[in-house]
Amino acid sequence: MLLATSAGHAGNPSAAAGQTPATEANAKTQAGAKAQAQSQEAPKPQSEEAAEQPATPAQAGAKAQTQAQKGTTEGLPKAQNIDLQEPIQGAELVAPDGTTADAAPAVEATPDDLVGAQPFVLLGREVPPATSTRLAWAPSQSFEGIYAATPVLVVHGKKPGPVLCLTAAIHGDELNGIETVRRVLYNLDPNKLAGTVVGVPIVNLQGFHRHSRYLSDRRDLNRFFPGDPDGSSASRIAHSFFHEVISHCDALVDLHTGSYYRTNLPQLRADLTNPGVVALTKGFGATVVLHSEGAEGTLRRAAVNQGIPAVTLEAGASMLLDETSVEHSSKAIQTLLNHMEMVSKFRLWGDPEPVYYTSTWQRAPMGGVIFSEVALGESVSKGDLLGTITNPITNVRTEIHSAYDGRVLGMALNQFVQPGFAAYHIGIRAPEEKVPAPAAAADSNASGQVSPAAEPLPDTEVPSDEQPDAPDSGDDAFEDG
Repeated sequence: MLLATSAGHAGNPSAAAGQTPATEANAKTQAGAKAQAQSQEAPKPQSEEAAEQPATPAQAGAKAQTQAQKGTTEGLPKAQNIDLQEPIQGAELVAPDGTTADAAPAVEATPDDLVGAQPFVLLGREVPPATSTRLAWAPSQSFEGIYAATPVLVVHGKKPGPVLCLTAAIHGDELNGIETVRRVLYNLDPNKLAGTVVGVPIVNLQGFHRHSRYLSDRRDLNRFFPGDPDGSSASRIAHSFFHEVISHCDALVDLHTGSYYRTNLPQLRADLTNPGVVALTKGFGATVVLHSEGAEGTLRRAAVNQGIPAVTLEAGASMLLDETSVEHSSKAIQTLLNHMEMVSKFRLWGDPEPVYYTSTWQRAPMGGVIFSEVALGESVSKGDLLGTITNPITNVRTEIHSAYDGRVLGMALNQFVQPGFAAYHIGIRAPEEKVPAPAAAADSNASGQVSPAAEPLPDTEVPSDEQPDAPDSGDDAFEDG
């Protein structure tokens, strides 16, 4: 009513012209009705203006979908600001759908201190600046309630910046990544963070509960990204996770370990023909980098295909918590945060590690008990003894010698192996002339030609995303990776 009266006086030229009181009253009534109608329609243009505002520094480099959601947060429940290091009861882990937890003060600061900071929207919740919280993701399935919600940790900084996502346990038996995500996320201070870190410690909760790398239907989740809402169960889960979580990321680190009683030297698997990925690999400090485009259907490859720079961080073995691997991975990601200018703490971490553009697997020539003579990360020369295999029945002993000069990037743990088992993963440094600049490699790929960096050296194998013993591909194939 105040708006209508104000509009009537301000926009009534007839009164200044000396019209009669009746005419003037009629004009006021019409102007008031018009102003009231305009006020009722106001929310729509305001919303459109909000969506059309230029991106803030916090949204620089963010994906279009994320930008759109950040501009339409009205009505969304606010995420609760919590101390992630504070232990909680299981019942407190996930709030019931439709409830809004009372948010604790996000930051002791004046509004001027938060200029440029925007809420971060994820999984139907608005996370205010300078907030740490737990959210929950659960894929939509035919049988309601059959899948438990997966915790998603979010630390949204006081200052604007990129969104870095960390994922672990896509294979449910790979434990090192779970602890790595916990250490990184629980030691971030949102008041000192620029941007957002999203951590999903256990993506494959089904496999984790069963101590298995696979989903309950024996499918490998890391062969179905970005997924299909009308596909198999694995494909639907992949689609839900990719579009509800990963699509909000500006960069992705997917954590893995070796599989089937193999262990990996901490290393990055990355598509070194992609300039954005190459830039990302430079932030991990003293960590080996191995060129690999990634197998079709892996989360890393699907993210890169969507324009999100992504790497796989491999460290250690499955079903084991290895302090050395966890410490290296945690330190590498903390160094990355500094490199991305998300935290201000300066870290100088060792000498740069080599980049390997190709690699080969040395396989067991016979079955038996394998004992290694080399250590993980050790440099080897052609002809060096890698290990021995002894037949426990006949006592026949066979030696495995390195076929190349290189470095042991992965190896089998001492165990009983079958003939052909991939026992030693040897990284081979390409000659200087075979390593093109990333941009040049990307250009050659775009033209349909294979860049020299993507060509393996003679008799070598470019590795799949994680491990070597994948059977024939297909929707029902139980592939490694």
